[in-house]
Amino acid sequence: MTLLRPKYVTFDCYGTLTNFQMAEAARDLYGDQLDEAGMAEFIRNFAAYRLDEVLGDWKPYAAVVHNSLERSCKRNGVKFKDEDARMVYERVPSWGPHADVPAGLAKVAKEIPLVILSNAMNAQIMSNVEKLGAPFHAVYTAEQAQAYKPRLRAFEYMFDMLGCGPEDVVHCSSSFRYDLMSANDIGIKNKVWVNRRHEPANPFYGYVEIANISGLPGVFGL
Repeated sequence: MTLLRPKYVTFDCYGTLTNFQMAEAARDLYGDQLDEAGMAEFIRNFAAYRLDEVLGDWKPYAAVVHNSLERSCKRNGVKFKDEDARMVYERVPSWGPHADVPAGLAKVAKEIPLVILSNAMNAQIMSNVEKLGAPFHAVYTAEQAQAYKPRLRAFEYMFDMLGCGPEDVVHCSSSFRYDLMSANDIGIKNKVWVNRRHEPANPFYGYVEIANISGLPGVFGL
């Protein structure tokens, strides 16, 4: 494997670095109303509707959560309450990293600047970033870009802010649908897929696969 040495390593945050706990929140709300098969279906729907909600014009992430939760409740015959959506949204800043993240990130940060491009709100993201255990050169949000990934506009904003192009970064994510497909479309040749087992492999998009962030330093020969 050719060792990579980019100007920046860019990351998805929620799911890749931060332990994304939307499914757990849904279980806390509706687990006593649905059997296991019904709960699994609700979680799948909730994920699908969140993706659908971010594909259009930017709106606050509280609205993304509200709309996707309401649509999931309607589809699954569960009563929706506004306060449930607020609870889920307000949990986001409390989420910490996957256990493998701090040590791996800290090692890479000593040699290559780290950047986050996240489908986040400005008021929430830094609480999560502070828990990651490594310094970041920059943190960019969907609120700043006025676009959520997988829209290319989000990546364009990041390049404009960094003053670089797709050839200058390695983009690291656990998601093809939110990150790696768009990264490929916008011309990022060097990609790392963190296989956290929430999406199947898709070799068409060309990437280095790692099981978790502990494997990231090895991608750069560190």
